[in-house]
Amino acid sequence: MLTKALPLDSKHKLVLFFINGLDFLMEVEASDQQCGNFEVNFTGKSIVRAANPLPGPHILTLSNLDLLSGRFPVTYFYFYHKPLVSNFTPSTIVDILKSSLSETLNNFYPFAGRIVQNPTTCEPEIICDNNGALVVEAEANIRLKDIDFYNLNQTLEGKLVSINPNFPLQIQVTTYTCGGISITFTFDHALGDASAFGKFLVSWSEVAQKKPISCIPDHSRNLRARFPPTYHPSLDQTFVKCTMEEITNIPTTRIRLKRLYHIDASSINTLQKLASVDGNKRTKIEAFSAYVWKVMVNAIDQSQHSKCKMGWLVDGRARMCKNGDKNFMSNYIGNVLSLAFAEADVKKIEQGSICEVANNVHEAISKVTNQNHFLDLIDWIECNRPGLMLSRVVLGRGGPALVLSSGRRFPVAEVDFGFGSPVLGTVCSTIERIGVAYLNQRPSARDDGSWTVSAILWPELAAAFESDSIFQPMSASHLQLC
Repeated sequence: MLTKALPLDSKHKLVLFFINGLDFLMEVEASDQQCGNFEVNFTGKSIVRAANPLPGPHILTLSNLDLLSGRFPVTYFYFYHKPLVSNFTPSTIVDILKSSLSETLNNFYPFAGRIVQNPTTCEPEIICDNNGALVVEAEANIRLKDIDFYNLNQTLEGKLVSINPNFPLQIQVTTYTCGGISITFTFDHALGDASAFGKFLVSWSEVAQKKPISCIPDHSRNLRARFPPTYHPSLDQTFVKCTMEEITNIPTTRIRLKRLYHIDASSINTLQKLASVDGNKRTKIEAFSAYVWKVMVNAIDQSQHSKCKMGWLVDGRARMCKNGDKNFMSNYIGNVLSLAFAEADVKKIEQGSICEVANNVHEAISKVTNQNHFLDLIDWIECNRPGLMLSRVVLGRGGPALVLSSGRRFPVAEVDFGFGSPVLGTVCSTIERIGVAYLNQRPSARDDGSWTVSAILWPELAAAFESDSIFQPMSASHLQLC
């Protein structure tokens, strides 16, 4: 048997944030959640295990960069039209997902394990024992076109995102009255980063379509410190060892609005043209960042803050190359992330052109897109183990800040399990307390150069973004559901 049925309680607890094995925030949600007319009824759940597990349990020690990323749930959610082929019923789809997931877990076996805290090191580790992934089934009482795709606070939490700390991988399959489907995938960040999760989703969809998988995953977690460890002192200004009390008392409590936006390809191209002058070709992300930074300063109380920061998540896989091979770590499953930051005077950003601000963005990101930075970061973590480590900005230190994550290579349209490509694929977070505004960019499922941007914002920043036509609140019409 690939699955084992579990009883469904009338209520279930959701652990919203946990780091290094410690519960940070918990919230109790009833099994039937209602917001306006949107109700979701949970109809069942089951455990899916690898069809051909490893001979016996073994322990996978986390790398230093895994420890820095910490433990909290990351959810990717995908929405699909009603399948055109009549034999794809809701029960058939669930069966296909379960059987193909079971086969996929043969290659991604840590995703079917358990994450526990080692009593000796006080650090989390993955027990690869085929404990399984949790699959939750649900029914919604509305059509896809009636969902409020813009207000993620109301739409997702407690309805489309179920979190159980006993399972590092959880999937929720929800059917709608129109025959449409949503699939939400929630991963414990200790399993990996966006690159790792993207490889998993593509592999799963390939298995479901009976195609050979394009990724042979590397589970070595071999990013270890040098001996003796050494690092540039600037890392002490960016990252900090912290306590659970400091995390639970993050001072910024107004960054709670979770929103989803559509960005037209024409807007992105225009920003890139404005940023690329005087012979300097800037990337779309650099140009978009410059625009975002200029908008952000208009949402800051300048009587309280004369400076502000912007940050960027950087994937180190192409930087940790061996013998010049940039694809050396392309299939590495785990976390290979760092943060680039830049601080500037609010007035300077406000008065600067898109081109000038984009130059600042380019310079800041360039400082961390190299192998030496990542080797130094691994050594910095080694010098601060054990314990919790975060960036100072995420802890709300140093004034107003926004972090941008680019997922331009993250699979969206490719996540097809045999019943069609999605109309929407993006990421969200159930984190309730964070010290920094956050934007996560993904390519649109329309595959026309437009973007989907999910956001965690303070109210004035949301209002500033929505004051012009670039940030368009996501709607059913953007997804061609009307």
